[in-house]
Formats: sequence, C-alpha cells, structure tokens
Amino acid sequence: MSITTASAQDEPPSLADRAFQQLQDRLIFLDIPPGAPLNEGRLSQELNLGRTPLREALKRLESEHLVVTYSRRGTFATTVDITALSEISQVREVLEPLAARLAAERRGGDARDQLEDLRDRLGAAGNDWLNRDEALRWDLQIHRAVYAAAGNAHLRVTLERYSNLATRIWCVVADRIPQLQEHVTVHRDLLGAVLTGDAEEAGTIMLTHVRDFETQIRQVL
Repeated sequence: MSITTASAQDEPPSLADRAFQQLQDRLIFLDIPPGAPLNEGRLSQELNLGRTPLREALKRLESEHLVVTYSRRGTFATTVDITALSEISQVREVLEPLAARLAAERRGGDARDQLEDLRDRLGAAGNDWLNRDEALRWDLQIHRAVYAAAGNAHLRVTLERYSNLATRIWCVVADRIPQLQEHVTVHRDLLGAVLTGDAEEAGTIMLTHVRDFETQIRQVL
C-alpha cells in the first residue's frame, strides 16, 4: 500500500523528498532492521538516484531520529527505544485529539476526498481482511490523512514524527497484540466523525485510540 497525504495542491516531490519518503517507511515498518547499516552506494542503485539527494534524505531521516550517522563508521537505522513509549504517548494524547478536532471543524478540508476514500474502503471491507503488515500501514495512513486534514503544517510535522516513532514500537510487538484488527477498524468511526464535522466525537475517539495503543503495548512488554 502506498502511504501518502499529499493533496492536489502539493508540489511534486523532489528526488530528495522521494528518497526520504521511501526510506522513512522502510525504517518505520522495520523493513530496514534497527541497527542495520545504510549503504549509500547500494541505496543509490536501489532508488535510482544520485548521492546528493540521497544524502539530503538521510540528513532529514536523522533529524526524525530514524537513522544515526557516526564519523568514519557510516549511517545506521536507529534502535527502537521502547522506554520512550510514555513520553511519546504524553505528546500524542494532547496533540492527536487536537488534530482530529481541527480536521472535523474543517470537515476534512483539502484532504476530504482522501478521507472519504479511506472511509469507504474500510466500510466495504470485511472483519478479517487485514494481515499484520496491512493493519499497521492502514493505521499510519489514516493518521497521516487526519494530520493533513487539520490544516496546521506545524502540528502535522510534529505529529508525523511522534507517530512514526510510535509505529516503530508497535511493529516490534505487533505479533503479540491480539486486538490489532480492532485497533485499526475503530478508524471507521473516527473518519465518520471528521467528515460529518463532529469535532468533539472525533477528538474523543482519537484520544481513546491513542490510550488503547499504549495500553496494548504495555500488556505485552
């Protein structure tokens, strides 16, 4: 599944942006394992781009705490810091409901078409159609769409960073979470509240969702 929150008004991504987006999701979903080296030559060939945009992407990924560069050693995927769960959750419990409320007040804004598509696809699906990887990607895609719908670029950037870190933690323990499917399908109600303009309901659903995430993680640690 391709994960994107770009609206029709967004400019086409640069080579560095494309490299960043591709590597970001590979790091988030642990397709590049924590601690693994990122070889510039190999990545340049895989992504079919030069070293300059690749290095720009790696610098951005380092600012997002997804990679770390050591002098004379190279660049590596960061380890997943499960001990940061509480701090990440504290931020998300405040800002995620805010984003949901703002998105609902705007009834999706420029991202409305994308939100409607996500809602319709979730509604048309059965209860047992998601495997682990698909469930994780759906969750992140919907959150990113809500951030875009909120219409606040600073809030969007901040939440994407914390959501990415939270998703990495989730990926580590996802195989041990039996309610993974239920955690994702709750988004049907969230998207419905946003699209109908029910800001209070959207905020409440999002807050419960974020708290349930932390609870489920702690139950299997």
